[in-house]
Amino acid sequence: MTSNAQHELYQQVILDHNKNPRNFKKLENPTHFAEGYNPLCGDHLFVYLNVGRDGIIHDIAFDGSGCAISKSSASMMTQSLKGKTLPEAKKLFEEFHNLVLGKLKPDTDPHHLGKLAIFSGIWQFPSRIKCATLSWHTLNGAIQKVKSVSTES
Repeated sequence: MTSNAQHELYQQVILDHNKNPRNFKKLENPTHFAEGYNPLCGDHLFVYLNVGRDGIIHDIAFDGSGCAISKSSASMMTQSLKGKTLPEAKKLFEEFHNLVLGKLKPDTDPHHLGKLAIFSGIWQFPSRIKCATLSWHTLNGAIQKVKSVSTES
C-alpha cells in the first residue's frame, strides 16, 4: 500500500472509531477497572473488564473523554481484546506499545495486532504516542488492579 493510501485509511479508521466508538459504555460491576489520565492533553478514560474464572475477557468497555486518537485506540483495543485471555491481552499491550514507539515493524516483524497495525505511523508524532497508548496503559492498570494511571508516571 502506498504511503498516501495508508495515511487516508488511517484517517478514515480514526475518524470512524472516534465518531462511533465501539464498546463505549460503563460496565456494571466490572471485575477489573482503572482510570487513566493524560495531563498533557486532558484525555481522561475509564476501562472496565469482566474477566471470568476461566481468565477470559468476556466483556470490555471504556468511557470518558479524549481526542480522536485516544478514543479510536480505546475503541479498537476493546474490539481486539474481547474473548482473549489476560496473558494474551498483556502480549497485545506489549506489541501495541512497541508498534507506536516504532520498535515493531508490522510489515516485517511477527505480531498479533491485526487492524491495530494501522497505528504504526504514530511514532513519527511523539506528542501523540501518549494519546494512542492511554487506554492500553489504563487496561494494564486494570489488569494489575491499579485503580488510577497517568501517562506522566
